[in-house]
Amino acid sequence: MKLSVKILAVLSSIVLLAACETKPNGSSGNEGSGMMTTDREGRQVSTIAPGVSDRVFFDYDSSVITAEGEGTLQKQADYLKSHSSVNVTIEGHCDERGTREYNLALGERRATAAKNYLVSLGVDASRVQTISYGKERPAVVGDDESAWAQNRRAVTVKAIQ
Repeated sequence: MKLSVKILAVLSSIVLLAACETKPNGSSGNEGSGMMTTDREGRQVSTIAPGVSDRVFFDYDSSVITAEGEGTLQKQADYLKSHSSVNVTIEGHCDERGTREYNLALGERRATAAKNYLVSLGVDASRVQTISYGKERPAVVGDDESAWAQNRRAVTVKAIQ
């Protein structure tokens, strides 16, 4: 009897947790097309289209697009130029270090840097919005460089039409 009560309690908890999951503003921070993979550095990425990663990563306390990020944004730009009806939002994110205010500003600089790079490649600026989440939506929870490296990112999310 005790075992069945425990099983019932566990199943009830799972159902309640699943019912509580929401996607704020239509975005989970890990969106794209929902196809998750891992890049060569071991970081989780998803795609906005087959073969087109949805995120670029940044060095600590930086909003400078890396060479790897340039390659990713080139693929995003190619996709967006060939799909003119697709609009996107670029989300700027940071790791947990630093104040909330500082990280919101850094996240905005990261999102803006990614947008500016897409625009420099020929994407119409009116099709790209930016938002900063600072450290509020980590992709990976953890207190080490591996987690922090995955949280220093700009994520391109297709706008809901």
